[in-house]
Amino acid sequence: MAIPHAKPIEPVSIHLLGEQLRSAQTTTLVKTDALEVIRLVLPGGKEIDEHKVRGEITLQCLEGKVQFRSADSDCELTAGQLIYVPASESHSLRAVTDSSLLLTILLYRK
Repeated sequence: MAIPHAKPIEPVSIHLLGEQLRSAQTTTLVKTDALEVIRLVLPGGKEIDEHKVRGEITLQCLEGKVQFRSADSDCELTAGQLIYVPASESHSLRAVTDSSLLLTILLYRK
């Protein structure tokens, strides 16, 4: 069964999860040929190993605290902060605390 994604002009809630953050799961909110929007949920201590994404991305911290690392940058993101990552830049992520992030990916088109 296919996972349902938002339809055009359909409101999608990205409210804070609060007490439900610990039991929440990562979900893809929107997926088209050119764009993917994901609510990324990471429990404190969880790491996403170094990887590359072919398209440009933004990563917005909705709640919690994460450590972002790339070859050129090492920064901490807290609620209300957003970063831009150029296409194909290697990076990794570690949740310092239980965290919820909004990840937007511009998908590479051939």
